[in-house]
Amino acid sequence: MRIPTQKLKEFLIKDGLIAEANFDTLAMEAERQGYDVADVLVSRNIISKTYLTGLLSAFFGVEEARLGERQIDESVLKLLPEELSRQRRVIVFNKQPDGFYSVAMEDPGNLETIEFLERYLKGKVRPYLASEDDLNKGFALYGLRLSESFKKIIEQNIAESLRLGKRGEEAAAEVPIVAIVDNLVNYAFSSRASDIHFEIFEDEILIRYRIDGVLFEIIRISKEVHAAIVARVKLLAGLKIDEHYKPQDGRFRMKIGTSSLDIRVSVIPTYYGEKVEMRLLASAQRPLSLQELGMLEDMQKIVMENIAKTYGMVLVCGPTGSGKTTTLYSLLNMLNRPEVNIVTVEDPIEYDIKYVNQTQINPQAGITFAGGLRSILRQDPNIILVGEIRDEETAGISVQSALTGHLVLSSLHTNDAPTTVPRLIDMKVVPFLVSAVLNVIIAQRLVRKICHVCIYSKNLSENEQKTIEDQSKEFKIEGSEIKIPKIVYEGKGCPACGGSGYQGRMAIFEVMEVTEAIRKFIVSPEFSLDGLRIMARKYGMISMFEDGLRKAETGMTTLEEVLRVIRE
Repeated sequence: MRIPTQKLKEFLIKDGLIAEANFDTLAMEAERQGYDVADVLVSRNIISKTYLTGLLSAFFGVEEARLGERQIDESVLKLLPEELSRQRRVIVFNKQPDGFYSVAMEDPGNLETIEFLERYLKGKVRPYLASEDDLNKGFALYGLRLSESFKKIIEQNIAESLRLGKRGEEAAAEVPIVAIVDNLVNYAFSSRASDIHFEIFEDEILIRYRIDGVLFEIIRISKEVHAAIVARVKLLAGLKIDEHYKPQDGRFRMKIGTSSLDIRVSVIPTYYGEKVEMRLLASAQRPLSLQELGMLEDMQKIVMENIAKTYGMVLVCGPTGSGKTTTLYSLLNMLNRPEVNIVTVEDPIEYDIKYVNQTQINPQAGITFAGGLRSILRQDPNIILVGEIRDEETAGISVQSALTGHLVLSSLHTNDAPTTVPRLIDMKVVPFLVSAVLNVIIAQRLVRKICHVCIYSKNLSENEQKTIEDQSKEFKIEGSEIKIPKIVYEGKGCPACGGSGYQGRMAIFEVMEVTEAIRKFIVSPEFSLDGLRIMARKYGMISMFEDGLRKAETGMTTLEEVLRVIRE
């Protein structure tokens, strides 16, 4: 459901959210990249998803579903099977006293879907407008419990596979093994899992999903089918089925309902056999805005000012799995304009971005980060993205690129933003070059978001207050500098979040702008990491811990989550 572009323009100008010329520019940019103009407006933080849903509701005269604020009748929800619900992008959430079924729809104007539902449900349908987040809350009620039917399907297919007596490559193409792998991927997708782990032990296979950054055991199955399952995954990913003693990497695409899923596969030999890890990536996903990633307004302002510069370095830091690549893609999306040439060198390319020239590193073909960077410098780029600075050579070429009129975006493994400076110096980049090229450093960690179906507030206990004070001292933050929340929030656990109290993830950030004073301090004989932290705080840097406390106070995450990730 879309508001005509001209009407959308009129509404936004009337509400004072955008100038006419800016809207026209973004509309042309949306057409160039193949996006809806409303999506571009959301990703550029010009409008929020909530504002857009409200606008659609008012324009089309359809009430908003607001599933997060409703108690959904599960018996009514399951009148429509999950597969059909996902396929049609609808949630049946209530049966009204007049006999009408309340249905949340992404497009309440889709008469064909309404007619289908009325035939299927044998009753009249009253459509409500639902956002993508709303629908996901409904879908969560279907999939986040390990149902007996799921276990039964897996067990039946294992029994059938063992009955057939085929092994390895021969069994990989048989229906039971195909069904096992398909069902495990489908269930992972409906559970919002980012990874699937197949782990082989002495007498069984353990299958675990990573959901919102935490690993959960899903099922244990017979070791007898291990070779066939690994062969099936290798077959899908285009790997060598007869190679069992070397690590292999591949990828494949799978269709689930109307969604396409890119699946990155890693296979490594372990003591009892090969372990498989599958990373699930949604295909053709719109890059998220900084606001959607969890960055608050004060930090967004600093980042936006610094990526608007035509040269220098923007670095995103954190450990593996902290969302660095997602943040880099978001920045790249904002910079993706017709008048600039953007070239990347990545390992791996996680998402395809239209009009960005993306290069995959391939050491066997001689394409390393350093080698690829040298080559792309001859491609007349304005903006360069280096997936990760891992060694002295890549660091040196990246710095030289930033000095010679290119804006360089990259990631680095450091614990916080200030530590990036000594890390670069340790990689043999001389201090005066470090101070000359750095524009801004973003450090981040991922925290789980509180489920907004079962959220509740509580007063901060004395123990929690003491923990915050102790943690502040550990980070050398003076007690007078930190704002301790009086009220915090938690999730009770409900069907929508699978009993965890959490649903989805966001980042907590630390943004260090490299000011003139910081540049001078980096090259001074008195330079030290502690001194840099003090100076960065003096010039307005908010630590990740403080950013986490702000988000715990406003009900975005829990204090427990913040403490968990900053201690990692």
